[in-house]
Amino acid sequence: MAISITHSEAGGDIRPAPREDKMSLQETIQAELKTAIKARDAARTGAVRILIGEFQRQPQKTLTDEQVIAIIKKLIKSEKELLASAQQETSDFLIIMEGYLPRQAGRDEIVAWIDANIDFSKFANKMQAMKPIMAHFGSAVDGNTVKDILQGM
Repeated sequence: MAISITHSEAGGDIRPAPREDKMSLQETIQAELKTAIKARDAARTGAVRILIGEFQRQPQKTLTDEQVIAIIKKLIKSEKELLASAQQETSDFLIIMEGYLPRQAGRDEIVAWIDANIDFSKFANKMQAMKPIMAHFGSAVDGNTVKDILQGM
């Protein structure tokens, strides 16, 4: 089975192509290594190798998509810290890693869901509403974004 990568020889888009099959995220990433090597895409090959190395450090060998996303988020956080210390905005590694994350919910979408589903009278303070919000959106939202929204309400 071939995994397509949205990348052109002329330095095009380096994000992974959307997944169309039912492979787990871990399987998709592992299959993408071979494709990146064949395409001689050094940035993607290096990024995928780092990610697979993180998979191999885990106690279990088969990871859920949520566990893979947590690993990717950890790598993204680390890369952003390195970029900040080097006073840089982005890197190929960061773009590749962010491409594996699920589509993130926008602020408007989060606020609309909160307005429709959260009754703040049931909570002692607004921050206690984080748990049901995070449970609903899962990895599609960043906790800091939800915290900022709740503080602004």
